[in-house]
Amino acid sequence: MRQIAVDDGCLAHNKLASSRGCYADTAFSGLWRLSGHTKIVNMHVLNPLLDNRWDDLVARHPRASAFHQRGWLEALARTYEYEPLVLTSAPAGEPLDNGIVLCRVSSWITGTRLVSLPFADHCEPLLNDLGESPEFMSWLRADCDLQQRRYVELRPLLGGQDVGCGLQPSRSYWFHELDIRPSLEQIFRRLHKNSFRRKIQRAETERLSYEEGCSEPLVDEFYRLLLITRRRHRLLPQPRTWFRNLIECMGDNIQIRLARKNGAPIAAMLTLRHRSCVVYKYGCSDAKSHNLGGMPFLFWRLVEESKASGAEKIDFGRSDLNNKGLIAFKDRFGTRRKLLTYYRYTRTGMRGVATLGDLRTVRRFFFFLPHAVSAAAGRVLYRHMG
Repeated sequence: MRQIAVDDGCLAHNKLASSRGCYADTAFSGLWRLSGHTKIVNMHVLNPLLDNRWDDLVARHPRASAFHQRGWLEALARTYEYEPLVLTSAPAGEPLDNGIVLCRVSSWITGTRLVSLPFADHCEPLLNDLGESPEFMSWLRADCDLQQRRYVELRPLLGGQDVGCGLQPSRSYWFHELDIRPSLEQIFRRLHKNSFRRKIQRAETERLSYEEGCSEPLVDEFYRLLLITRRRHRLLPQPRTWFRNLIECMGDNIQIRLARKNGAPIAAMLTLRHRSCVVYKYGCSDAKSHNLGGMPFLFWRLVEESKASGAEKIDFGRSDLNNKGLIAFKDRFGTRRKLLTYYRYTRTGMRGVATLGDLRTVRRFFFFLPHAVSAAAGRVLYRHMG
């Protein structure tokens, strides 16, 4: 096996990928230099959709989340044709004790890159100590250069202490999380009086009905509300097939909750589950019925049911640093927030790539699209945004 030494101390590897650039059960070997010493490092790449060892690692690793699950990866592959891979130091046939999961995103609009993971608010590298990190980061840098990718991006939840060897901060958000271990009475008292407590009581007075599950009619109602909400925010909607694939692939770890007034849907949310953590991933509502308290009502049902099922926390996801309204909404529910920073290595000479949703002129255009046209545009364009 050909080996390449790298002067700056980073791991290099030989290219054994297929013509499409995907990796499956492939091993890479390289020289790793540290403090004047040289050692051989073997890195292995596996397909997490075919290798059950990945499921075992996700089930037991303390940093694993719903976004590491095979179901999330399978839905990404089915919907957007992204190619998932896991980088690990464990050779074939041996148990996994570490791994970084990524997806290869190939787009003629936004370029080819490795992302961990597309459309996930965060995705922690499943490593065991800081000593492992440089070898993994160095492999990713070398792969980016050799494969001529635009960049590789990691989205660690616990900060940048595990990210090094040339990966730089690229973008930051607020991450929100709610501790639901206290009693329901304590959690309710911490809710903002006007934004949540009164609206939850209003929803009870209005006798809003509640439904949960993953049935096809429920998905249809959820998606209709999603189209309304995304248009209000001047954003393209995700393809409906994305939600259908999520439900088929995530199994018992996904749930839709819906609130109705006199039979008409007014608010809905989609959540994921991994062990003791519930993830609030998507929410949508009809603005004409906001005074009825549909979303606060659903959030409170989420807390009650999550706590009853043994969950200990609810992941409220990320917020843009300049989205003061969303930040205030999550703060008023009693969540705690911390800075979430993404890290990126960009190949030399490549400029940053703007996402379609960042373009102000395009965002204004989304607002005027009919729902059918907007949904069609989402089907075509969303795969370029990962």
